[in-house]
Amino acid sequence: MAGVLLCFACCPAIFAQQYVWKLSKDKDGIDVYQSNVANSNFKSIKVECTLEGNYEKLINIITDVSHHKDWVYNNKTAYIINKFSPIDFYYYTETYLPWPMSNRDAVVHEKIDMDSLKRFLSVSEASEPAYIPEKDGIVRVPRSSVTWYVTMPTARTINITYIFDADPGGSIPACFVNMCADKGPYESFKKLSEILKQ
Repeated sequence: MAGVLLCFACCPAIFAQQYVWKLSKDKDGIDVYQSNVANSNFKSIKVECTLEGNYEKLINIITDVSHHKDWVYNNKTAYIINKFSPIDFYYYTETYLPWPMSNRDAVVHEKIDMDSLKRFLSVSEASEPAYIPEKDGIVRVPRSSVTWYVTMPTARTINITYIFDADPGGSIPACFVNMCADKGPYESFKKLSEILKQ
């Protein structure tokens, strides 16, 4: 994972060559793209946006796991499981899904890295489904990964490229997930934008 993160941090364009992105939503300065992925029926998501804020504010929001429900779409609960440092930790997260679907949960290992010259900030999030026992009535996400690449084009703005890959597990049809795939990222980044302005 570290090698992938390093590659992405050094050159996000090279990292993204495995994808063929198609714009799915363009609203409020938030662009959401989808791409087919080899060996998966579920599409990957990319978000690109420039928001008010800075590295410190973004880190504070991302690492304040118990408040993910304030901005992460359909997040029911989230909490730290194991913390190695303020920027390297495992956390549990549960996502609400409407009946008759079951909620999904995941254990995520998050690492944050900033270039020593503050030219960029990168975040990697990889699920570890076997890290804790599964819970009754909730479907454990078997695979998910998130990568953020953030720069500051001005002293008051951050430019974000966010890439999300996942298999939600269970029996949700891929066509249904793909049809709604741009809603969650758009709503999350819209809320993130509002919180960054506070």
